[in-house]
Amino acid sequence: MNSNSKIGNLNIAVHLDLISIGKYSSISRGNWITGFPSKTNSKHFSHQTERESKLLIGEHSAITKNHHIDCTSTITIGNFVTIAGYNSQLLTHSINILENRQDSSPIIIGDYCFVSTNVVVLGGAHLPSYSVLGAKAMLNKKMNQEYCLYGGIPAKFISEIPKTAKYFNRSIGFIY
Repeated sequence: MNSNSKIGNLNIAVHLDLISIGKYSSISRGNWITGFPSKTNSKHFSHQTERESKLLIGEHSAITKNHHIDCTSTITIGNFVTIAGYNSQLLTHSINILENRQDSSPIIIGDYCFVSTNVVVLGGAHLPSYSVLGAKAMLNKKMNQEYCLYGGIPAKFISEIPKTAKYFNRSIGFIY
């Protein structure tokens, strides 16, 4: 934890290699943060020798409450990001049906992103900087265009967002 960062009550974090929280960032309350540590003798994920179980949160970012964050592979959350609302799931692992084994892929959320309530973000997904993921969306791949609203199941481009939007130009993470 860096200076002025905080973790609220009733969070559970188990089986991770690392949680790193940047300056002025927070994890609110009631979040379930899980992983599957690397460098074990388990057959689970043994084919992914470079996999790390990490939650990396940049500066001035916030995870609100009651989310499930599966860090079997690394989840990177950039600077000035809000994981908002309730009941979102960030899931880095699943069953690979073709190979009959568990697989995992990292999730990347860029800087100045707003992730709305009750979304699902799957392993391999990338939300580019200066983007919004709409409520109840399911992001399952890498998006490339910044300053956009993505939404739907699966998530797709909905509309552009002006570069002048104040959310994308703030110097303090906490929103009053």
